[in-house]
Amino acid sequence: MAKIHGAVTIERERCKGCDLCVVACPCGVLALQPKEVNDRGYHFAYPENEDACIGCAACAMVCPDACIEVYKVIEK
Repeated sequence: MAKIHGAVTIERERCKGCDLCVVACPCGVLALQPKEVNDRGYHFAYPENEDACIGCAACAMVCPDACIEVYKVIEK
């Protein structure tokens, strides 16, 4: 039986580190980068725990800058 899980991609240069996606994620997949900043000077979001992603896309729905994409991946 195929297993479905999610995959998150974040355009880090567009992210302004608002933390909305981190709070919206029910699985604790995302976090803000504590030490690095992007070209605009913001601590950007990144997938800290990628394996826990279920592909619900809650993070992408709340992102005000539309810099998050969520995919469903099927493992056979």
